Amino acid sequence: MAAILIVDDEPGVRSALGGVLRDEGYTVEAVESGEACLERLVEQEFDVVLLDVWMPGIDGLETLQRLRERKVDSQVVVISGHGNVESAVRAIKLGAFDFVEKPLSLDKAVLVVRNALRQRALEVENRDLRAQVDRRHVMVGESPVMRHLREQVLLAAPTNGRVLILGENGTGKELVARTLHAHSRRRTGPFVEVNCAAIPEELIESELFGHTKGAFTGAVADRRGRFEHAHGGTIFLDEIGDMSLKTQAKVLRALQEQAVQPVGGTATIRVDVRVVAATNKDLQEEIRAGRFREDLFFRLNVVPIFVPPLRDRMEDIPRLAEHFMATLAAEYGRRVKRFAPEAMARLQHYAWPGNVRELHNVIERLLIMVHDQTVTAEDLSFIDDGGAAAAAPGGAAAGPATPLAEARDAFERGYILRVLAAHQGNISRTADALGVERSNLYKKMRAFGIAPTRRELE
Repeated sequence: MAAILIVDDEPGVRSALGGVLRDEGYTVEAVESGEACLERLVEQEFDVVLLDVWMPGIDGLETLQRLRERKVDSQVVVISGHGNVESAVRAIKLGAFDFVEKPLSLDKAVLVVRNALRQRALEVENRDLRAQVDRRHVMVGESPVMRHLREQVLLAAPTNGRVLILGENGTGKELVARTLHAHSRRRTGPFVEVNCAAIPEELIESELFGHTKGAFTGAVADRRGRFEHAHGGTIFLDEIGDMSLKTQAKVLRALQEQAVQPVGGTATIRVDVRVVAATNKDLQEEIRAGRFREDLFFRLNVVPIFVPPLRDRMEDIPRLAEHFMATLAAEYGRRVKRFAPEAMARLQHYAWPGNVRELHNVIERLLIMVHDQTVTAEDLSFIDDGGAAAAAPGGAAAGPATPLAEARDAFERGYILRVLAAHQGNISRTADALGVERSNLYKKMRAFGIAPTRRELE
């Protein structure tokens, strides 16, 4: 039941408004001053406040200003028997839902309250949805490599620099892209995702750049492309390494000219977008094999960010498991399950070839299929079925053999990231700790796609 607070120094107004609103089924209270209003809102939350402007002590507009300073989110309807344009404009600027004049029609009062309650319901729903999105799109983990990753993201986010996100499948590259957008100056603009591997070759140009009516069979009307939809925001080109050379050439042109040309059209359309790309492929190897354009790589690779595999941050697994359990339980409307110590140990000793995505899927399976409120080691016996099981002594994951050069590079890259994080990104101190020249460390970092996160302390 909605709660309404009437603030007016006239007893007759308080009585009349209170009576008609109670008849509508609302819970109504009334006070005679701005001071009493502020005190009452400390004690209880109200959905709508009907606030008179002219009162002894602090007036209605001053009361409204103090309510906003205190972050009170009730819908406020300002009422005045001496209404003027200036007061109305100031009330709306201070966040009032509406401004009405006395003598007040009781029918109009009921209508204004209904509209205010509808607006409040929409705002509450929007806030809840945002909270759910925020819970899903959070970078969880306090391992050195995750702290380093967050620092890179927060440094790159406020700029318009293009970002190339590198990492294995399932590591969370899309999450990094969304976090970059959420902390950028474009965060109020759209975030448009394009999975370059999922769109057929004959359709991807139309998806990216749009098409005109009659451009091809089935083009029955003009259609805007993803670049246009992302105008003023961010376009995320996922799996960019799977894009054909023909499409790469057109993307390169769009980046160079900040303009696109729809399929079948002749006019160019200006677009203002920030491009974030991601791939699980070694683009340098793709360039050598003739499958990826070197000039496009240089355009995209302004700020390279590497997302570490889960096996390089096993200490984050307890936090991740509990985070996924909480968000999935809220989504399914179920109670959160806890993990027995031996179950958590098993999670931390599994190789996770599917990375964070696989962990998320395992937690979802446990939430649905485990009847008890505690997950045991026996409930997790299925994760060893594929033989990808335990991490070998020393932290290396056991499993199918990896070529020695790849294993050495993976270890070296992870080790550099950990030492960098331990020295807060300071290149000189990291080089000293590793026993290498600073110039050699820079070369290694460039080769592994590790971007410096801060200026070296002098």
